Amino acid sequence: MKIHYMTGIAALFMVAVHILMRLVMPFGMSLQYGNVIANYHNIPYAILLESILVLLAIHGFNGLRIILLELRQNKAWEDGVTIVTIAAMMAIVAYGTRTIIIANGLGME
Repeated sequence: MKIHYMTGIAALFMVAVHILMRLVMPFGMSLQYGNVIANYHNIPYAILLESILVLLAIHGFNGLRIILLELRQNKAWEDGVTIVTIAAMMAIVAYGTRTIIIANGLGME
C-alpha cells in the first residue's frame, strides 16, 4: 500500500505541474498539432510526461491488483494477478514511451 500511496501523491504533483505548463497558452492553441509536437521536443517536458506515464501506470495497475486480490485469497491467484498486472503495466509504459520517442523524432531514421 505504501507504493500505492507514494505513486498517488507523486502523480498528483506531476499532473499539477503538467496542467500548470499547459496554462501558458490558451487551451485550444495548446492542442494544435505543431504545439503538441513542440512539447515532445522539449526534453524536460518529455521527461515530465514519461514520469506521469510511469507513475500512473504503477498506481493504476497496483490499484487493480489490490482489488483483484480482494476477490480471492490463495497463493496461485495472488501470483497470477501479480504477474498479469506487472506485464500489463510494462506493456502500457513501453507503448507510451514508444509514443514519446517517436513524437520526439528519435525513433525515425
